[in-house]
Amino acid sequence: MLAHLIEFATTHYVLSGVFAVLLALLIFTELQKGGQSLSTRELTALVNSEQGLVLDVRSNKDFASGHIVGALNIPSEKVISRIAELEKHKTKTLIVVDALGQHAGSVSRELKKAGFNAAKLSGGISSWRGDNLPLVK
Repeated sequence: MLAHLIEFATTHYVLSGVFAVLLALLIFTELQKGGQSLSTRELTALVNSEQGLVLDVRSNKDFASGHIVGALNIPSEKVISRIAELEKHKTKTLIVVDALGQHAGSVSRELKKAGFNAAKLSGGISSWRGDNLPLVK
């Protein structure tokens, strides 16, 4: 199978090149849709300067097992219905955090549509843990 793929790619190098470029563009546009991704360091700097608020969109149970200090918990499926609770934080950047970063992009996108300045933590809470940063219960 791999031999056939290699043979096809070498025989049809233009077609393979176009495919690679289109794939790269697709990946790039999909990554941009979720909004700005922040590192754990950037998140910490925003929160410490009181310019950011962490919005943890994991379930209440996951939030209770450990979360970033000062984080507000609204499960991802309830963010839109509870958006009024976030109005008082409209001057800050809402940093959306989930388990692995898979839902944060769509929540961030919805918040941007609602007029908020939103970003997501790249890699979610697992990247926070991976950097050995503290969680509170």
